[in-house]
Amino acid sequence: MQFEFFPSRTLATYIAKMFAVRIVAVLLMLVLVLQMLDLLSESGKVLAAPGNGQSELLTYVGLRMPQLVSRFLPYSVLLATIITLMTLNQNSEVIAMKAGGLSAHQVLAPLFLVAAVTSLATFAFNERIVTRSTTTLKAWQNVKYGPIPQESAIKSNIWLQDGPNILFARTVSGEGNAMQMGGVSWYRRDPTGMVTEIVTAPSATYAKPGWTFRQPVLFDVQSARKVALEADQVYAKSVEPVQVVISKVDADAESLTRLAGSIGAIREAGFRTTELDGKWWHKISGPLSALLMPLLGAVAAFGLARSGHLFVRAVIGMALGFAYFVFDNAALAMGNFGAYPPFLAAWAPFVLFFLIGETVLIRTEE
Repeated sequence: MQFEFFPSRTLATYIAKMFAVRIVAVLLMLVLVLQMLDLLSESGKVLAAPGNGQSELLTYVGLRMPQLVSRFLPYSVLLATIITLMTLNQNSEVIAMKAGGLSAHQVLAPLFLVAAVTSLATFAFNERIVTRSTTTLKAWQNVKYGPIPQESAIKSNIWLQDGPNILFARTVSGEGNAMQMGGVSWYRRDPTGMVTEIVTAPSATYAKPGWTFRQPVLFDVQSARKVALEADQVYAKSVEPVQVVISKVDADAESLTRLAGSIGAIREAGFRTTELDGKWWHKISGPLSALLMPLLGAVAAFGLARSGHLFVRAVIGMALGFAYFVFDNAALAMGNFGAYPPFLAAWAPFVLFFLIGETVLIRTEE
C-alpha cells in the first residue's frame, strides 16, 4: 500500500472534488473583485472615446478577464490548497487517513493530480485565449479605445531608425516581405538632428529595400510648404521588416511557437535575445507553478488541529507559496538584466521551492 499513489479510488475522488471546487470558488472570488476594481479605473478612459457605451465596457471586461484568470489561477490553487487541507485537518480526516496507513504523499496525491490538470489547462488557456485577448486589448488601448483594429497581429505606434532619419508607422501588419504599414511618416533630419522634411502617406509596403509610400505628401519644414507627390516614392531604405519584429515583440501577446519564430528572426539579425529567451521558458514553467502549491501548502494538512497551531501552520504554507511567486518574479527580472541565464531564471524558482517543499514534508511527516 505504501507504494501505491492512489490506494483508495473513493478517497482520491473525494479529495480531488473538494480541491477542484475550492479552486474554482477562490478563482471566481478573486477575479470578480479584481475585475470590478480594474473596471472602475479604466471605465472613464473607455467611455471617453466617441460612441463608446455599455457594450464597449463589456468588451473590455471580456478582453481583460482572461488576463486576470491566467495571472491569479496559481494564487487560487495555493489558497484552495490551504482551505482544503485545513478543512480535512479540522475534521480529523487527515488523522483517519494516516491511521489507515496512508503516507503524507499519498494524502496529497489527489491534490497533485488536480494541480497537474490545472497546469495543463492553464498552459492551453494562455496559448489559445490569453495571447489573443492581450493582443487585441493592447491594440485597442493604442487607439485610445476607438474602433478595435481588425488585424489580430497588428502592431501599433512603431518608431524605427533609418540612419539619421526616422520612420514612424501607426500600424504594422503582416510578416516578412509581405509586411504592410499604415499611417506612415518619414522624417528627414540634418546633421544637427533638426527635421527638414516630413513625408506622410496612408500606407506603405516593403520594396526590398526601402518602403514604397502610396500617395505620399511632402512637407518642407523651412518653407512650410506641403506638396502632394505625383508618384509613389521609396523611403527608409535601411529599414527592414526584422527591425519591426525587434522593436515590438510582446512575449505576453505571442504564443510559444510564434515567440520562438520572433526570437529566431531577432537572433539571425545579430541582436540579443536574453530577455525573450527567459520569457519563452517561463511560458512553460509559469503554468507549472500550480503543481507546486499542494506541496508548499502541505504544512496545513498535518499536525493536530486541537493543538492550536493549525492557523500558524496555514500561515507558514501561505508564506511559502507567496515566497515562491516573489522569487519567481525576481529571478525573471534578473534574467532580463542578464544576471542569470534565461533557462536558469525560468526554472530555478520551481526547482528550489520543490526541494524546499519536499524537504519540509519528508523531515516533518515521512
